[in-house]
Amino acid sequence: MKILIQNGRVIDPASGLDQTADVAIAAGRIVAVGQAPADFSPNRVIDAKGCIVAPGLVDLAARLREPGQEHAGMLESEMAAAVAGGVTSLVCSPDTDPVLDEPGLVEMLRYRAEKLHQARVLPLGALTAGLKGDVLTEMGQLTAAGCVGFSQAEVPIPSTQVLQRAMQYASTFAYTVWLRPQELHLGKGVAASGPLATRMGLSGVSVAAETIALHTIFELVRSTRARVHLCRISSAQGVELVRQAKAEGLPVTADVSINSLHLTDADMGYFDSRARLTPVLRQQRDRDALRAGLADGTLDALVSDHTPVDADAKALPFAEAEPGATGVELLWSLALKWGQDAGLPLMQVLSRITADPARVLGASLATLQGSVGQLAVGGVADVCVLSDQGHWPVTAEALRSQGKSTPFSGYELPGRVLATVVAGHVAFEAH
Repeated sequence: MKILIQNGRVIDPASGLDQTADVAIAAGRIVAVGQAPADFSPNRVIDAKGCIVAPGLVDLAARLREPGQEHAGMLESEMAAAVAGGVTSLVCSPDTDPVLDEPGLVEMLRYRAEKLHQARVLPLGALTAGLKGDVLTEMGQLTAAGCVGFSQAEVPIPSTQVLQRAMQYASTFAYTVWLRPQELHLGKGVAASGPLATRMGLSGVSVAAETIALHTIFELVRSTRARVHLCRISSAQGVELVRQAKAEGLPVTADVSINSLHLTDADMGYFDSRARLTPVLRQQRDRDALRAGLADGTLDALVSDHTPVDADAKALPFAEAEPGATGVELLWSLALKWGQDAGLPLMQVLSRITADPARVLGASLATLQGSVGQLAVGGVADVCVLSDQGHWPVTAEALRSQGKSTPFSGYELPGRVLATVVAGHVAFEAH
């Protein structure tokens, strides 16, 4: 299939390109950015006049719910949601059922995803067997099966000694450990500690749950030199600690979720279970610090933290409802909204959902490094056509994900994804 995307405003943060140009695609690769070769005769022309042509979005946090939790989301529905959101590569966490702690399970998931010809799935392997926190997994075998890093998902390791061993091992082989900083005992509440949680009678998660975990992780990074990616920072103090660690030269990167970037604990309203999320929504000063941290590069990437939850699991009292929200289809719109609110250039906004998350993945992308998150001639053709004009209402009918619960329900969000090309195949087109 030869595709010509013409007349669009091509923005490629990886190379700094921002100009009206054509993108020519053949045999799954980008053959030209700028002027198509004279002998290039496309089977398909996509007119992108008035639109942005960008690298396919890279989402570092999406749960696919398969295997094991198909009632909440099937691979088919969640991959369709990803490409509808312009996401061409997504990192999925290992907390499936069974847990992604064996090469066979990883290979099966990748095989199922590849057969769908939609977004590219980059699995994280479990750091410990069954995520139980005591026995390390066979990281070498899992990497060979296609894992891009190792994670405990939402299950903190009780033993600092086991975490240290895991990081020593990962450091030896240059694997990246993905950790959500959450102290085991302090992190068990359902809302952010503060006046609101107290008034509502909800168990609180203090900021110390994040900062104590960060201090521990940074001490272990100092001694092991392991590369760590910090998932979904949620507090102002957390942002500051990451900023200090980076200034010190520690090999750490960090991301923030679309929920924490835009919402606060006040969005829980009257026990609205759609705002029952992990990490919990914090106060406005935290949200402001997260926005500033993402703008100045302290936080490397914006993630959807896509977690489809079925309606029954949300139709419970707030504290008993399953945490999580659908988000992969909202990533571009909420990145754009953050950029518009902060008066940032589109180049910078797009960088946080393309080139920067690809840089976090780095060498774990193997042969895809140099293709994912950028428009490189000769590279794999992952491209999306975006609009930054107009608004659309977030409704259950508008979402392709099986999970319809999102705290952004009823919002009018800016920008649309008009087309998504994955490896030279048109995986999504808006009608």
